[in-house]
Amino acid sequence: MPKGDYPPQYQPLFPEVVIEGEDCLNVNVWTPDPGAGGLPVLVWIHGGSFMNGSNSVAEYDGSAFARDGVVVVAVNYRLAAEGFLFLDDGVANLGLQDQVAALEWVRDNVSAFGGDPDRVTVAGESAGAMSVTTLTVMPSARGLFRRAITQSGAWAHTLTPELGRTVGTLLAEALGVPATREAIAGVPLPQLVQAASDLVVEVQTAPDPQKWGSIAMSLLPFAPVVDGTVLPEHPLEAARAGRSAPVDLLTGWNRDEARLFLVAAGTIGLVDEPTLLGGAGAYGLGPGGVAAYRKARPGASPGDVLAAVVSDWFFGIPALRYAEARVAAGTATTWVYRFDHPGPDVNAGLGACHGAEIPFVFGTADDESVRTRIGPDPSPAVTEAAHGAWTAFVTHGDPGWDAYVLDRRTTGLIAEKAEGIADPNRAERLLWEGVR
Repeated sequence: MPKGDYPPQYQPLFPEVVIEGEDCLNVNVWTPDPGAGGLPVLVWIHGGSFMNGSNSVAEYDGSAFARDGVVVVAVNYRLAAEGFLFLDDGVANLGLQDQVAALEWVRDNVSAFGGDPDRVTVAGESAGAMSVTTLTVMPSARGLFRRAITQSGAWAHTLTPELGRTVGTLLAEALGVPATREAIAGVPLPQLVQAASDLVVEVQTAPDPQKWGSIAMSLLPFAPVVDGTVLPEHPLEAARAGRSAPVDLLTGWNRDEARLFLVAAGTIGLVDEPTLLGGAGAYGLGPGGVAAYRKARPGASPGDVLAAVVSDWFFGIPALRYAEARVAAGTATTWVYRFDHPGPDVNAGLGACHGAEIPFVFGTADDESVRTRIGPDPSPAVTEAAHGAWTAFVTHGDPGWDAYVLDRRTTGLIAEKAEGIADPNRAERLLWEGVR
């Protein structure tokens, strides 16, 4: 698939699958029995910051789900500039449209693999989860799935047309061509891929708000654009107005999401008190909020506290806000989870970091490719808890704990077991009221 490499610091943690050629729009299917009928279907949309990833990554092997009676369809979609470049004379959100095309393929063909097209759950992690959230408000995706799962990625990082246009203009300038569909299409693909990767590196290493606007915070220059047609409105606004698809939703995040980024970059141990206060302040959290985070984490270093703040800003609070909006609007039923299993002390304590839940959900925790994230001896109990909850939701529409309602806010905490706890994020949630 045409795409750039992961940044060097992430390459040991996320082995990349590279298949030469441009014929990338394909699906991988696992089935318990192609001669069966009426089986539940899980459609998986991979993550990777809309820049990387593939449906052929080893930890997305659907064999465990198939053994439990679920047909799994893992899809690919166009990435970076090919999938999410916004131009005034172009077609927006091609990557999202690829995902809709994959869901249409499932509707038309999954019965040949024993699946029921009326029992489809679409799920994704990180950029894949952001994609699923956008699918719930896209007219072209209506009726193509019955349930949805968003893992570590909600509404928060869609782009306005103005920001999308900024990225398109900067990419065209880097390529030395006009910001038009025809001009960009004439650029050799390797050159386009490299220029897009260079833009991402610039955003991540020099996130200038004057130049990049809110992208300087999200660090995602290529992402779904609220163009008014393919994606007609911001997903959170649609949810608050009751205009998102009436599908049941399981949404959540990992307790230590941001440790992946701070540990991999080698910066978590370099964070001192001024850096912590400045970083938290950039996200809208003042000294009182930082003190509350520290109080809840006795003995935590400034880097540990900053990781907790960033984890909630990027992932935890957006998931809760989306759940709240759906519940308040009466949109189907919503369940919330938080993955808490820290794993062994690998790579300076990644903890329950971004992506840590995936191999447990898929039952692929024994695969060598995930050992740098979860260690060499993963707990079978965590796989049983996570994979069991996902299988139950896909099959029966209930992960095993109470649905999320505003007067209780039950959240499934997943580690050696999955247990529903009332409002375990209350202290942090209240700190972000009116901020995030």
